[in-house]
Amino acid sequence: MAPRLVAAGLLAAVFEHRRPLDDALVDPALGFRKLDERDRGFIRRLVATCLRRRGQIDATLRGLLRQWPKGLPGEALRIGATELLFLDAPGHAAVHSAVDIMAPGQTAMRGLVNAVLRKLSTEGAALVAAQDAAKLNTPDWLWRSWTAAYGETTARAIAAAHLLEAPLDLCLRDAAAAAGWAARLEADLLPTGSLRRREMGGAIEALPGFDEGQWWVQDAAAALPVRMLGDVAGKRVADLCAAPGGKTVQLAASGASVTAVDRSEARLVRLRENLARLNLTAEVVCADVESWRPPQPFDAVLLDAPCSATGTIRRHPDLPHVKTEADVLKLAALQARLIPAAWAMLKPGGRLVYCVCSLQPEEGEQQLARLRALPGAQLVPTDAAMLGLPAEAVTKDGTLRTLPALWREQGGMDGFYAVVLEKAG
Repeated sequence: MAPRLVAAGLLAAVFEHRRPLDDALVDPALGFRKLDERDRGFIRRLVATCLRRRGQIDATLRGLLRQWPKGLPGEALRIGATELLFLDAPGHAAVHSAVDIMAPGQTAMRGLVNAVLRKLSTEGAALVAAQDAAKLNTPDWLWRSWTAAYGETTARAIAAAHLLEAPLDLCLRDAAAAAGWAARLEADLLPTGSLRRREMGGAIEALPGFDEGQWWVQDAAAALPVRMLGDVAGKRVADLCAAPGGKTVQLAASGASVTAVDRSEARLVRLRENLARLNLTAEVVCADVESWRPPQPFDAVLLDAPCSATGTIRRHPDLPHVKTEADVLKLAALQARLIPAAWAMLKPGGRLVYCVCSLQPEEGEQQLARLRALPGAQLVPTDAAMLGLPAEAVTKDGTLRTLPALWREQGGMDGFYAVVLEKAG
């Protein structure tokens, strides 16, 4: 299949059917896996750019159309506009390639795509220059939420960070060897202890140390909640809603006796694979955290609750197009049920970390009152310096709040909210 036709199918899966891009990429019917590595890399870049810039792309195209064409012609226009406006493709090549997505017999639609994109090739740059990119590329419900929670200046900084591809962050099994691995992996050592490669540069599996299980992929922000538990060596720790397992392996590498619980057996397959590659061990339980109870309480509990994941839009640009405001409310209700369940698993004197990779206050800051109301709960203020973060990453309540615009010069980080509680003995 032609790469751009595959790209059109992937975009339709996201825009029309609200399918996560990761699911669409492995769907045999859409053909992505049938292509060679070079074509797959091109498609990923093309589709990701279109997803990040959909607001600008659609606004520009709609200004040149009387009516938006449904189905394949609409995706062909988006693909052509993406290449013309944001990937610096030669005008004639981008137009010709987009037209060729259409079947030869679709004369009228081929003519429409050709005419619109030819006009865009001459007028598009000026049209884009006049746009409010931050607001256009952010769905209205997210824009309202972020401006209300963080102010317009910060909301714009978040939206700007989402237009850039996220760097590759790695966690090491042996933190003491960080300097050596930074050199081998051509990575920067971040103040938080993670390694960061600014350029993705090919398959992750081909990087030094992958086969030997020396590191795993984990955003710098995602590595913080485990550190907020303190020294876990020799302790029994529950990792709830654990799949795909980044925090499980982080806990195991820190010397904890880990029980990883998740209700999805399919997602636990990847967790087990990660443990095997890294030569780490953990008890893996497929169960619903809301109803499951351990035979005895844990020394520490990490609740990485299911959430909208809007803090990871840099890595998953399809999220704004598949999630809705209603999803956030449903997930916040689920989090409210999981919090007391997790607390019941913790022994007196133990520590709970609640975290979400979400920018939505309903899933983070607005859960704080519920967390504080747990019987015997005492909030432990987050120490930004201990985590290697600037003071602005800690809220006035003493909880952790990272944003994609934090560390902008170093490549940003995912948006996370986390709070630490200790259970009175």
